[in-house]
Amino acid sequence: MKASVYSIEGKVLKQIDLPKFFESFPRDDLVKRAVLSDESKTYQPKGNYRWAGLETSAKYRGRKEMYGAIKNQGISRLPREVQPKGRFGRVRRIPSSVKGHRAHPPKPWATIVENMNAKEYANAMMSALAATANRKLVSARSSLEVSASLPIVIEDGFENLDKTQKVAKVMEALKLDTYVAKAKKTGTKAPLIISSGGSIIKAASNLAGVDVVSTNDLTVKLLAPGTHMGRITIYTESALKKLEGMFVNGKISKPSKVKANPVQKRKKGALSRKTKTKRAVKKGESK
Repeated sequence: MKASVYSIEGKVLKQIDLPKFFESFPRDDLVKRAVLSDESKTYQPKGNYRWAGLETSAKYRGRKEMYGAIKNQGISRLPREVQPKGRFGRVRRIPSSVKGHRAHPPKPWATIVENMNAKEYANAMMSALAATANRKLVSARSSLEVSASLPIVIEDGFENLDKTQKVAKVMEALKLDTYVAKAKKTGTKAPLIISSGGSIIKAASNLAGVDVVSTNDLTVKLLAPGTHMGRITIYTESALKKLEGMFVNGKISKPSKVKANPVQKRKKGALSRKTKTKRAVKKGESK
């Protein structure tokens, strides 16, 4: 499979052989799983305050043998606030009461990261890359026709551009400026630029909807936003060579830098220093 290499003026310079992963069959089921896995690694653990709804004087006095028992008082035997002269206050603490704690709040130690097998992720990456060379998928995703040959490969001089205005001129030369204009108006995604480095990463990041990434930071989520394959992508020649060396026997030799939030590694039952101190104070009061 061959592709045309464009200059920064939009002219065809030569033909090159593409890596073999462009011949892979696009599997949308694997791509969807990989995108959801990438997104789950950006989630932040959440949970309620441990003593929410419990910081009150309310206590249960429903047993008949207890001093000041609620029994035979004509009111529900639920935890009530302690008031002077043995009076009963409002119901507190329980989930059904006003300002009571939630019945089943979210747990900060819950596993929210969806991991994926390395081979499956590599196949998903190859499927998403192959979809960028499929004209039918690219046109269906963007609803705009692409005049350039797919995949779009550009010379390495593109990586040395240091001004957003220069990158915009290259987009216009490749007839991709309509994607940027649409992204600026509707908030959709514009072309993805994959490079091996250089000043292009900073220069092109100011264009509406355009994402710029190096080969080491490439994820399936960038290639298929919203789990939909066929995002129009611009490759540099050196980026293609690096991508070809990333896949060895169906595995990624250089895994993505996207990692799970370190907070996720906290074990169940682990408490913060503040919570432990407060629990110790509570125990001291009960004595």
